[in-house]
Amino acid sequence: MERRVVITAASAITPVGRTEAEIVDNLTAGRSGVRSLREDSLLAGLLNSRVYGTVAYDIAYDFPRKYAKTMGPVAFYACQVAREVIEEAGLDAEFRASGRMGVAFGSTQGSPTIQRDVMRALFTQDRAAIIRVNAAAYLQSMTHTAAANIARMFSITGRTIASCTACTTSSQSIGFGYEAIKFGVADAMLCGGADEYDTTTVAVFDQLLVASHAFNATPERTPRPFDRRRDGLVIGEGAGAVMLEEYEFARRRGAEAIGEVIGFANCNNGGDMIMPSSAGIELTLRTGLAAAKLVPSDVDLVSAHATATKFGDVVEAQAMRAVYGDQPWVTGLKSYVGHTMGTCGVMEAIFCLYMMKRGILIPTLNLEEVDPDCAMVRHVREVRDTPVNTVAVQNFAFGGVNTVLFVRRV
Repeated sequence: MERRVVITAASAITPVGRTEAEIVDNLTAGRSGVRSLREDSLLAGLLNSRVYGTVAYDIAYDFPRKYAKTMGPVAFYACQVAREVIEEAGLDAEFRASGRMGVAFGSTQGSPTIQRDVMRALFTQDRAAIIRVNAAAYLQSMTHTAAANIARMFSITGRTIASCTACTTSSQSIGFGYEAIKFGVADAMLCGGADEYDTTTVAVFDQLLVASHAFNATPERTPRPFDRRRDGLVIGEGAGAVMLEEYEFARRRGAEAIGEVIGFANCNNGGDMIMPSSAGIELTLRTGLAAAKLVPSDVDLVSAHATATKFGDVVEAQAMRAVYGDQPWVTGLKSYVGHTMGTCGVMEAIFCLYMMKRGILIPTLNLEEVDPDCAMVRHVREVRDTPVNTVAVQNFAFGGVNTVLFVRRV
């Protein structure tokens, strides 16, 4: 029997703030979290792109040392938002250890900061530096460090999933957690993603010539999804987590549902490893609609992947028009925070929960002149007071991986 899956808590660390009130205030005011790139001795003078979606505030971690010693920066992010959603949801230690709660949480590549420290010590053959590489370095940097540290710190004994599919990491995490509950494997799943600040990620996209560089002097003016003057993506950092619960389980214990996941699709283009595919995106969206038992006109808002690359935005706009027509509103939330990589799916889903709660639409930032090749969908150009009942959150990744989540207001 298929079971309903609701969201009972959410938390995010973002370039536009920490709390729901702060995030909504910055989004509605059109304040960007994109800033100038920090100086990096490793890549000094080698990068064209000099902008980054940055968490520019301190976070006070007070984790006991026995947990903190296996955490790199990405795991600190992950465990912080995990702690907040556990507290907000009110799930006690006995339940967390019962085997009926799991973790689905990922990152793009673990902790590149720790990986870099280890590689620098090894490749420079600096004996003193090698000695300083402690025994926990692998645990701090491994690809599944976020999920593993969350499970350990909060004694979660159920299913553990650690997606690492770049831009679809956290949307897969939510989708896989949703399926685990829907089909009876778990009663609750802590889902999300995190990625830390690291300029090597900028270097990857810089080499591919898809990183924004035309607005280095005015970082708040980029990225520019769907805009005629867009010139590429901006890397960002952050973390996000949501608590998913089976509807009756949540209702019996008096938990408030702030949203409901009603459908998920995860397909592959089956072709090029980098270039997006309109056919692949269309297949994903149609598969997701069928899974959610929706028709296109049911969708009020699409949170587009919208990375602000020249080709990607056009392909996505074409696919959205082919599937949804011109009925739903479309927004590109990376315009505020940059492309937060493994975090983007959950961060954008949380922003959508806030929009549903308030009955507002957040516009795409920096969309000053819509590219005629992207003009076939209904762009949100200004803050609008509009009931939002059903949202599609779209994310696409290198390797041809595509996801869509459908979330509705309860």
